[in-house]
Amino acid sequence: MTLRSLILEMRSRPHRVVHDLAAAAAADSTTHGSSQDHRWSEIPEELLREILIRVEAADGGEWPSRRSVVACAGVCRSWRLLMNETVAAPQISSKLTFPISLKQPGPRDSLVQCFIKRNRVTQSYHLYLGLTNSLTDDGKFLLAACKLKHTTCTDYIISLRSDDMSRRSQAYVGKVRSNFLGTKFTVFDGNLLPSTGATKLRKSRSSNPAKVSSKVPLGSYPVAHITYELNVLGSRGPRKMQCVMDTIPTSAMNSQGVASEPSEFPFLSTRSTTFSRSQSKPLRSSSSHLKETPLVLSNKTPRWHEQLRCWCLNFHGRVTVASVKNFQLVAAAAPTSGSVSGGGMGSSPERQNERIILQFGKVGKDMFTMDYGYPISAFQAFAICLSSFETRIACE
Repeated sequence: MTLRSLILEMRSRPHRVVHDLAAAAAADSTTHGSSQDHRWSEIPEELLREILIRVEAADGGEWPSRRSVVACAGVCRSWRLLMNETVAAPQISSKLTFPISLKQPGPRDSLVQCFIKRNRVTQSYHLYLGLTNSLTDDGKFLLAACKLKHTTCTDYIISLRSDDMSRRSQAYVGKVRSNFLGTKFTVFDGNLLPSTGATKLRKSRSSNPAKVSSKVPLGSYPVAHITYELNVLGSRGPRKMQCVMDTIPTSAMNSQGVASEPSEFPFLSTRSTTFSRSQSKPLRSSSSHLKETPLVLSNKTPRWHEQLRCWCLNFHGRVTVASVKNFQLVAAAAPTSGSVSGGGMGSSPERQNERIILQFGKVGKDMFTMDYGYPISAFQAFAICLSSFETRIACE
């Protein structure tokens, strides 16, 4: 199909045909490689924008039909830039389209429904986007994690690919590290460059690989801290947890508040992911060093059900199996003047509101649901849920 025929078809044919023509362009680019990029990049910007808007509107916003949007973004640079402008962030659209969507805040008015499959043999965890309201669909693969036990800690390596868990890989997203007791966790972002100093450090390390510590991967910076409180009631009481989101300000929970929203994913290649094939610059966050109190999330206190003789939370049908791992996170109020900074969680923190930001629960032997929303991302939600899998003798 020639460039001229595409333009003529665009002007004379209905919406569905335009969508098919754009798909043909994507297939042509994939088949013939970069030699065809120049031809497709010559399409006038106004016309190209109209094509991509129609492609975005035609797929219904669901996978697997969403692949057409990703395919168009992979045709050439001009198509990719315009498609990135056309596709709204998850906060607005509730859609996960490109890899960077996994690092962007979820929707404000709803929860993105996902589920996690655990493999006990390989100590691995796979995150999927739910495609239907059923808990049995295959889902769209998003992230994978593997558990690595060390002498004094445990690491959960998070990757864009289930078959590549190397921290030196382009698919590396971040990790979760626990302390010896499994009561405190730190979430590290493998793509965040928070300051000029950190950037220089990264460059100096890259220039001399022999000096790089195997314990500290390049570009790995703490973005959240998770704490599980010692349970003095033993198995009779539920867990208490608190998450300090180092890169999200408390003001993000206000109606006019804004959470950090990266627009590009660094160092992706065509082999890194099935989401897109874009190459991008390193990701930076303006909120890496917050000038205000970071957002604190704490688990919603369950109520004791006298008839069932157990602690209960309303998961609205998304959780079907009772488990100590089940939790719901809401925004906690700022600590009082009498509390110690960085200390314990307190007995009963007051909530700013009861809007669920993250909920996680068991639905099968090795199947768990994970629903998240603004202001945290899929990556942050997955990292928090991974901490719930760690065995805590001190907490149970």
